[in-house]
Amino acid sequence: QAHLRESGGGSVQPGGSLRLSCTASGFTLERYAIGWFRHISGKPREAVSCISKNDSTPTYADAVKGRFTISRDNAKNSAYLQMSSLKPEDTARYYCATVLGCVGALWVEYEYWGQGTQVTVSS
Repeated sequence: QAHLRESGGGSVQPGGSLRLSCTASGFTLERYAIGWFRHISGKPREAVSCISKNDSTPTYADAVKGRFTISRDNAKNSAYLQMSSLKPEDTARYYCATVLGCVGALWVEYEYWGQGTQVTVSS
């Protein structure tokens, strides 16, 4: 069964770093733009970062710009989110999804998404 699976979450102190991985099984991730989203219970989910299908152009939400880096490795059928200078407000469940695109209304989950991985930033 085709699916996405995230890994790499955990607990870290403010200022720390984590690298999230998103691995596809059962389908070819190269055919899709990939988005990272985060969700805090009781709040709307937030689009964090996106990487395009053809030229791997990255897009970032203002809240994470300069601190997070998105990348993809099509040979490994995977995408990554390197998170640095983490803040307590980054605490959330992060999940990846295939998306229609990385611009405006296209930056929405489409066809595949994972269950997420928890990131907790606390001293």
